[in-house]
Amino acid sequence: MSTATPTVTPLTTTEAETLITAARRAAKDAGVTVSVTVLDAGGHLLAFRRDDRAVLISGETSTRKAYTALQLDAPTADLVDLVKPEGPFHSLPTALDKPLLFIAGGLPLHRDGRLIGAIGVGGGSPEQDHGFAGTAAQELSR
Repeated sequence: MSTATPTVTPLTTTEAETLITAARRAAKDAGVTVSVTVLDAGGHLLAFRRDDRAVLISGETSTRKAYTALQLDAPTADLVDLVKPEGPFHSLPTALDKPLLFIAGGLPLHRDGRLIGAIGVGGGSPEQDHGFAGTAAQELSR
């Protein structure tokens, strides 16, 4: 009887580019300029793109949103209330020396139930960024 864990194909750079393209297309359709970051399961950068007119900070926010979604294996939109003063994770953003950002727009990516990476979008409203990331993630599952 084998107890080996089945392997899951890691997120590829081709898939990362597909995610970037899908998120940017969704943002463009909404008239929003964005930055999009895709990380692999180890938190390493696989792809990044900032639209020409996207605000500069969107590059940093997209990366931090992706990192947060990856580290906590949860959409950043689901974490916002947890870091409010009365929330159970209130001290988490300052307790760790990590680039966490609890604003909607970051999503973990899964394959066969296993975490394979994350996408983060910055530049629109938090709700827009969440939607753009979700559109991209759907493209990956096709």
